[in-house]
Order: sequence, then C-alpha cells, then structure tokens
Amino acid sequence: MKRKPAVAGQFYPASSPDLSRQVDSFITPDAKKEEAIGIVAPHAGLIYSGGVAGEVYSKIRMPHTIILIGPNHTGLGRPVSIMSSGSWQMPTGALNINEEIAERLKEKTGLIQEDTAAHTTEHSLEVQLPFILHFSGDTMIVPITMMTDSLDVCREVGEAIADVIKGTEHSVLIAASSDMSHYETDTTARRKDNMAIKRILDMDPEGLYAAVINENISMCGTIPVATMLYAARKLGAKESRLVKYMTSGETSGDYGYVVGYAGIIIS
Repeated sequence: MKRKPAVAGQFYPASSPDLSRQVDSFITPDAKKEEAIGIVAPHAGLIYSGGVAGEVYSKIRMPHTIILIGPNHTGLGRPVSIMSSGSWQMPTGALNINEEIAERLKEKTGLIQEDTAAHTTEHSLEVQLPFILHFSGDTMIVPITMMTDSLDVCREVGEAIADVIKGTEHSVLIAASSDMSHYETDTTARRKDNMAIKRILDMDPEGLYAAVINENISMCGTIPVATMLYAARKLGAKESRLVKYMTSGETSGDYGYVVGYAGIIIS
C-alpha cells in the first residue's frame, strides 16, 4: 500500500521544489552529527515548528530505520496502530516501511495492532518525513500512532520496542512526535513546557505523565514521548538534552495565543 500525503498544501508546500526550499531554510548544514537513541520533534505546520524539527534532524546521524510514534488526533483506528507494509509518499520522495521490524513488534506485544485507518489522515508522523527525506531517501520507517491515556500501555509498548531494537542488527532511532502547550500565552506556555521538558531531560516518563496531568499541560504527544522514554531507558540511554525550544509567537507575532515546540535528543 502506498500511503499518500494527507496534509500537503496545508502543513507544508505541496510542490517538491517549494517543500525542498522550505526544509532547506530550517537545516543547519554544518551541524555535528551524533548517534541518537530517541528524539522528540514537533509536528505543526512547518512555518511554525520547522525551525525546531530542522535543528533536531540536522544533529542526528540518519539510521537504517526510524520508528515513528505519534499521537492520534483523528480518533480513527486502534489504541496503538501500526502500518506494517508499503510506503509513505511525499512530494519530495517516498520512504519504505521496515516490514520485518513492524511484524516483530506486533509479535512482541498484542497492544500493537495493524490498522491503516489510523494513519490515512493523521499528520503527526507525516510532518516528520520532509526532514528525514532531506537527509536520506534510504532510511526506512515504522509508523505507530497512539490513542490511550495509560502509562502501563506506554511501558509495555516502549519496552517491546526496546527488545525488538536489541535484536536488530541495523541502527534504529525512535522519534516521538509532539507539540507542547497549546493556545496559552507565551509566558504561560514557556512556564508549563519547562516543567514537562525537565521530566523528559530526566528521562522520567512517570514524572512527565504526572506533570502533564497535575499542571494541566496541553502537550499532545505525552503518550508517544513517554513510550519513547521507556524504550530509551531499557536501551541504556545516558543523556537527554534540549536542542531548541520556541513558540509559534516567534513566527506569528501573536504572543497571547501560542503553541510551544521542543526538540530533544536522547543518546
């Protein structure tokens, strides 16, 4: 199955030359590359969040496969939905799904279930692809969306991902897709987001989950990020660092009603 772009012309330009130019404007060409276990990258319209995503992807060495985990905004599909075969088409190219890893993930835990409906119109993973394609058309992907509020589900899925990666001879990166606070003042968004970011930097999925609930932080990818953190911990991650943070106000000029974006690398 060829999954066609769902938000081309909305979240990013629909033409290949225009999209390439926009992505180029967000890339740091001479950035030092590093091996990463996991990343957090945003998924808003590129005009707003591309500066953060571009900085993250500029600093990582492209792996053989990226396991993409994002929130399910559409409500379609199963609680943890994987698309395990085919390719994802974009204006600037296509990325093939790593069918072997996808099948092994489904075998490892029954929580991960085949469901293409969850992916057909969802944007949270699609918006990562222009940056991946900029650096590598050969990197493979494993797309997973999550629609749950259970930390136990995050733990089981994350640890299953870690176990599958341990048994894989090729390099694998886990990319968690998330925006931070939604529709707060710039000051409030930064204050709240700092609390969530601190927990991510501590590689503390339980603390992140608690902070988001207790402080009413409207971070849409809490579950994907917690899942990635469980996997990263089991894979022996030692360091988590904030690469870049900004809000939409820096682009729009409207600081009274912003969305926050954080880019984080875990190694």
